[in-house]
Amino acid sequence: MTDSGPGSAAGSGPASGTERASEGLSVTIVDGYVDEPAHFGVPPYISTYPRYTAGALVDAGVPREQITYHTIDGLRDEPDRWRDVDEADLMIYLGGMTVPGKYVGGTPAEPDEVRKLAWTANGTSLMGGPVKFGVGDENAGATETERQDLDFDFVAKGDVEAAVHDLVESGLEGFNNRMRDVDEVSRWAQQGAFVVEQHPNHPDYLIAELETSRGCAYRCSFCTEPLYGNPTFRPPPTVVGEVDALADYGVKHFRIGRQADILAYGGDGEAPNPDALRQLYGGIREVAPDLETLHLDNMNPITIVEWPEQSREGIRIIAEHNTPGDTAAFGLESADPLVQEENNLNVTAEECFEAVKIVNEEAGWRPGGPDDPTADSSADGGPTAGTAPRHLPKLLPGINLLHGLKGEREETYQHNREFLQRVYDEGYMLRRINIRQVMSFDGTDMSDTGAEIANEHKKLFKRYKQQVREEIDNPMLERVAPPGTVLSDVHLEYHQDGRTFGRQLGTYPLLVGIPGERELGRTIDVAVVDHGYRSVTGVPYPLDLNGASMDELTAIPGVGDRTAGDIVVNRPYDSVAAAELETTIDLDEFVTTQPFEPAD
Repeated sequence: MTDSGPGSAAGSGPASGTERASEGLSVTIVDGYVDEPAHFGVPPYISTYPRYTAGALVDAGVPREQITYHTIDGLRDEPDRWRDVDEADLMIYLGGMTVPGKYVGGTPAEPDEVRKLAWTANGTSLMGGPVKFGVGDENAGATETERQDLDFDFVAKGDVEAAVHDLVESGLEGFNNRMRDVDEVSRWAQQGAFVVEQHPNHPDYLIAELETSRGCAYRCSFCTEPLYGNPTFRPPPTVVGEVDALADYGVKHFRIGRQADILAYGGDGEAPNPDALRQLYGGIREVAPDLETLHLDNMNPITIVEWPEQSREGIRIIAEHNTPGDTAAFGLESADPLVQEENNLNVTAEECFEAVKIVNEEAGWRPGGPDDPTADSSADGGPTAGTAPRHLPKLLPGINLLHGLKGEREETYQHNREFLQRVYDEGYMLRRINIRQVMSFDGTDMSDTGAEIANEHKKLFKRYKQQVREEIDNPMLERVAPPGTVLSDVHLEYHQDGRTFGRQLGTYPLLVGIPGERELGRTIDVAVVDHGYRSVTGVPYPLDLNGASMDELTAIPGVGDRTAGDIVVNRPYDSVAAAELETTIDLDEFVTTQPFEPAD
C-alpha cells in the first residue's frame, strides 16, 4: 500500500505529455457504499464520493466517456462487469461504514470483496472514502476497526477526490495526501454530475446526497466527523449549481444530508444563519421546480436551544421548501448526565426535549391540513386547509441513541426510556428513534475504550431496545402516521410472506407492507391502515370497495375474513356508507366506490 508515489508533485500542474496521457486513460469507479455520521450512500442514495471523484477525473483531463461507474451490487448482479475492473488503467474503490446500519436497497461491500477488486485490477488501484478510518469484520455495532490497505496500490488518507485528481496529473505516479478546497469541490460536484446516469437506480429511484459543509464544532468521543476539522461551508450558489446539474441528468430526489448541523449552515459553525438557508432552499426550488423529494438529515439540538429565535426562523424556511416526511436527526446519544460528561456530548436531555418541542411547533404541520400555513394562499390552485388527504408532517425530529459509550451503566437505559416516554406523554412527535451500539475508530476518544462496554451490555441492550420498540415506537408511529395517512409514490422493492414491501424516497422512509405480491420496481400511492414498531401496513390509495381484493380488505382493522367475504359478495356499492362497515378507523379518509362495470 502506498499513500503517495515517488516523484509526486500534487498541485504543481501536469506537463503537456501528462495531459495527453490522461486523455487516453480508462477509469473504473466502484461504489461499495458509505454510511457516516453525516453522509449516506447506500441505494437508493448516491453519495457525493462517486460524483466528486468523476468530476475530479474530468478536471484532470479524463474524457467522460472513458469513466465507468459500477455499484458493488451491480458487480454482484452482472459478473461480466468485472471486466471493467480488470481492464481499467485506473480502478478506484469508494466505500466505508463508520456507523452501524441495516439496509434494504443495497448491501455494502465486504472486506473480502474489496480485496478481490484490488486483485482483479490489472491497472493502478486506489481506495478512498471513510474506509480510510478503519475496517471491521462487519457493519455492526459493538465492533472495533483497524486501518487496512486491503491490497490496494494506493490508499487516500486525505480526500479521495483530491487524490484522484493529483494521481492522474502525476501520470499515476503518486499524490500527496491533502484535503480539497471549496472551489475544487464546487467545480467537481458539477463536472461529475453525469455519473448518476450509470447508477442502476437512475433515474426514478435515486436520491442524491448533497453536501453543504464538513467538519464539526463539537468533539463527541465516538464520532468521525470532527476528524474532518472545524466546519467549512459551501456557499449557496455552489450547492444550487450542483442541484441544477444533477437535475439536468434526470435526478428529482435530493437530500441535504452531508453536514453536522443544517441550522449552522453558512454561519460561524454554531449559530444559525436563516439568510443562508433561504438562499439555499429557495435556490434549489428555483433550479429544480419539478423535484419530488427535498429532505435533510442532521440538525444539532444545542443550536436550537442556544439560538431559539434564529432556529425557529430557519426551521420555518426549511418546512416551507421541503417535501413531507422530512426528518431532522438529533444526536442526543444519551440522556444519562454521566455519559454526557464522559463523552463530551453537547446537549442534555432537557435541552434536547426543548429542541423537540420547537421543531414540532414550527414544522410539525401536515400539507393541506388545518395547521398548514401555506394552504389558503396556494398560488397553484391547490387544496385549501382541511380538504386534502392527510400526509406526513413536514419536518419532525428523530432521536439518535448510542450505547457502549464511556461511563454507561444500567441507569443509562432508564434515563433514555424516561426521556422518550416524556416526549410521547407530552404529545410531541418523533419521526424515528435510532438505537445502536458504538463502533470504535482510531483517532476518536473512544478508541481506548473500544467495544468493551457495548459487548458487556449486549443482553441489557437487546431487552431495552425491544421495550422501546413496543412501548414508544409503536404508539409514536400511530401518532405520526394515523390511519388514512397517504404516502405518495411508494417504490415497491421486495416480496415477503405474500406481501409487497416498499418505501418512499427520502430521509428514513417508512417501510410499508402491502397485501399481495405486486409488480416490483413501480410506484403506487398507499394509505396507512395499521402500524408495527417501525413499519406500517398500507393499502392502495384510494382503495376501491368495489374492486379491492380479500387481502386488501382484511388489512383494514375491524374487517375480518367473514366481513371481507360479505363485502365481495354484495358488491357493487354506491357509497362507502352503503357497506355498513363497523371499523375502528374512518374509511372516508381513503376508501371510495368506483362505478361497477360488468364484463362484456
